[in-house]
Amino acid sequence: MEIKKGFVLGAGIMGTGIAHLMAQKGVEAILVDIDDAILKRSIGNIEKILNRRVERGKMTADEVKDLVGRITITTDMKAAAEADFIIEAVIEDVGLKQKLFAQLEEVAKPGAILATNTTACSISEIASALKDPSRLVGMHFFNPAVVMRLVEIMPGLATDPQVVETTRKFAEFLGKEPVVTAKEGIAGVASRVLAALLNEAVWVLEEGICSASDIDKAMKMGSNHPMGPLTLIDLIGIDTHLAKTRTLYEKLGDARYRPCYLLEKMVHAGYLGRKSGKGFYDYSQDPPVPVNLK
Repeated sequence: MEIKKGFVLGAGIMGTGIAHLMAQKGVEAILVDIDDAILKRSIGNIEKILNRRVERGKMTADEVKDLVGRITITTDMKAAAEADFIIEAVIEDVGLKQKLFAQLEEVAKPGAILATNTTACSISEIASALKDPSRLVGMHFFNPAVVMRLVEIMPGLATDPQVVETTRKFAEFLGKEPVVTAKEGIAGVASRVLAALLNEAVWVLEEGICSASDIDKAMKMGSNHPMGPLTLIDLIGIDTHLAKTRTLYEKLGDARYRPCYLLEKMVHAGYLGRKSGKGFYDYSQDPPVPVNLK
């Protein structure tokens, strides 16, 4: 199956990155969200990234124009009818994903693959809303999608093996190194292992053992991590991390994933990490400084 046109639902950080990646590899990308302002901001963010490459002599202005020209923005879900590969990248809410995929299935052309970029929601549960659950597969990119090499591909109970194989080949075409799981497991591989580590870092901070910067320093210097765990949660998004750990705790009942209440307080306060300008660190300052969360 040749994939010439992709459809990305959700113009947040991940959806924007996936559309950027598709266009970078020569695939026409339709980027959809409910709000024109979100879509324009998404394209603006892609242009900022590319213009920095122009400044460094790694791209030309014409190449930027061509790449951005391969991305179409719209609020019309029916645009999915044109796509060979449809991927959803909205918030971690099973009910919402079920509703959206049921709508997408109605307009998608026969043979088009339906994929979800979910971190922790059940593929089988999402697919249960479809008339043909065999065409839905998990395809989890890591942030930033343009840079990170890993893509985890996960089948649900009903996923057609050929859908999995086509998705694997598409990931490789996009320049990624896919890991295909043998079966469905909550949060896949990397995110599940990482969730416990990140959760523990929040608990260490909440218990007042040391500061956010010292926790990050300890893990970078002691475990050779390229980025500290609290800085990473800020990059992922406090709300996204909370949703993932909450799902893991609910599904597995394992105390390793019990979300620290500090995360709840931060989300209620609008401290969502880099995307809101403040999380464990205040990004209005350069370099960012730890936020007083007591």
